[in-house]
Amino acid sequence: MTDDFQGWERRDKPPTLFRRFAFAQYAQTRAFLDALSALSEEVQRHPQNINFGTTYVNVTIGAADGDVLSAEDERFAGRIAALAGRGE
Repeated sequence: MTDDFQGWERRDKPPTLFRRFAFAQYAQTRAFLDALSALSEEVQRHPQNINFGTTYVNVTIGAADGDVLSAEDERFAGRIAALAGRGE
């Protein structure tokens, strides 16, 4: 994985992926959060941390095993990025 995997920033201690998603309007932010919630329930995997404002959402994904970021973590990040692409 590169340091800019689909816009995600790798952080090593602890191993996480971080990305800030920006939106033009609150309705887009809300739609992204709703879609992220549905995806998380579907795959039974949730981001380690989510915080948001009117037109942005910060998402942090922790390593599934707590030690090393895996291909599974990358796939989850990719699916989240795809959700944001629908509303950006």
